[in-house]
Amino acid sequence: MHRYKILIVDDDRLLQNSLLAILSEKYDPMIAGSGEEALRVLQKTAIDLILLDIRLPGIDGIETLHQIKKLGTESPIIMMTAYEDVKTVIHSMKEGASDYLVKPLEIEMFELVIEKALENLRLKKEVQELRRVYLKEFKLEHVVSESEGIRAVFEFADKVARSYDTTVLIEGGSGVGKEVVARMIHHRSSRYDKPFVGINCGAISKELLESELFGYEKGAFTGGLQEGKKGKIEMADSGTLLLDEVSELHPAAQVNLLRFLEEREFYPVGGTRKKKVDVRVIAATNKSLATQVQEGTFREDLYYRLNVARVYVPPLVERKADIVPLTELFMNRFNEKFMKNFRGISPEARKMLVQYPWRGNIRELKNAVERVVLMEDGEQIEAAHLAFLAFPYHGGQGGQPPKVPDLRLPPEGIQLDDVIKDLIVQALAMSGANKTQAAKLLGISRPTLIYRIEKHGIRV
Repeated sequence: MHRYKILIVDDDRLLQNSLLAILSEKYDPMIAGSGEEALRVLQKTAIDLILLDIRLPGIDGIETLHQIKKLGTESPIIMMTAYEDVKTVIHSMKEGASDYLVKPLEIEMFELVIEKALENLRLKKEVQELRRVYLKEFKLEHVVSESEGIRAVFEFADKVARSYDTTVLIEGGSGVGKEVVARMIHHRSSRYDKPFVGINCGAISKELLESELFGYEKGAFTGGLQEGKKGKIEMADSGTLLLDEVSELHPAAQVNLLRFLEEREFYPVGGTRKKKVDVRVIAATNKSLATQVQEGTFREDLYYRLNVARVYVPPLVERKADIVPLTELFMNRFNEKFMKNFRGISPEARKMLVQYPWRGNIRELKNAVERVVLMEDGEQIEAAHLAFLAFPYHGGQGGQPPKVPDLRLPPEGIQLDDVIKDLIVQALAMSGANKTQAAKLLGISRPTLIYRIEKHGIRV
């Protein structure tokens, strides 16, 4: 069983001996006769709780408290003082002390305050461990942040996470990691152990979107579940709701969402009784909502409700310092998945990775690394492994469609189906798995692309 270490900072020998006798039964107490000595102990030894007297020789208890806080310790500090110094102790609590005791000490009160402080410490460590487990589960414990642009985004996420319910707007292109930022805010907030529920507003028809958001009552419409259904908002109660691609909300849903954000109450479809929930709303979009407001496709009042705390996630091409670390991160993950043993990236491959435009952002990079680790063998990713990225004609010139590459049929022949499949995989990676954009890149219709995806068994 863990025995907590308690540091007694007091110059009264009689009190020192008394507290040692009382605390030694359950804890491991240590003595420091001055503030200076206490600071030396804390720099060398991990202490769980500090009992700090106000009146000390040398630097006093208040200054010692300030110096301890500068060390970055999270150990609770309990101030001890004579009755006439109580006002000073209350001031010290505002400076970071967790509690105080008045001399002469009453044993029962002394033990109660100690137990309360250590229980709070235990709960705090438990919360930190649970948060670490959550971060690991959602692969957020090793988020890459080498570039200044993404560091600013993560600093924003940390600050917003301290707020309980501030609404957040995350803007950025497809595949830049907007959901990762949303999850960071959730898992670093006090809501971390509550639901994180996402809904893609652009992937659901306007007829079904309201019932998906707000749920519906029994018999609300033909084809619904007989007992009704909870909506995403209710499912996220006490947690976080991510409205992905919020720019795609149709006008009627925008009105209802605005009403919900103002009142934090809503009517399920077909319902007559309001439901109240407690959620933080995070909206994400790959379009500029301000531009949509100007164009009249997005409500101005809803925009201001969502735009309480806004952050823009820059594209990967503006975060070149992140490209190689992200590649290494994905490489290690896919090593485990495919039981491979890639350990590094050759200098030529690194140069290619950094120079490539990555129009599909992190999603395209992840897909590319998955392909390499799955299809290739070796101890490092080589430039030849990245040939499928097609540098010579990626994107064309001056906004014009790219010219057809001068392909040569090798003497031994090729499998045409393999070439077609490879081009489809490239187009999907470049477009961030957007089938409409991928079809445009290939010069075919969307239905034809979907047919060929199914024909070749391509995972999207």
